[in-house]
Amino acid sequence: MNTPNDIGQVIQARRKSLKISQQDLAEIAGVSERTIGAIERGVGNPALDTLLKIGEVLGMELTMAVKKIDINES
Repeated sequence: MNTPNDIGQVIQARRKSLKISQQDLAEIAGVSERTIGAIERGVGNPALDTLLKIGEVLGMELTMAVKKIDINES
């Protein structure tokens, strides 16, 4: 499972590979530069909508999986 820091690292790596500044990413995605920085540092708690906007700009797809929980485990 990805942690917030993992997600931030992936976003940062993709942004840098595209040679996009945090400021430009924020402007294009319609979020604040502070939000981008916080996500990349792993300290942000972005809404799903924010991650979708960022992913759209970076050409990334956000996927979710439901983890099966064994209710018989103690």
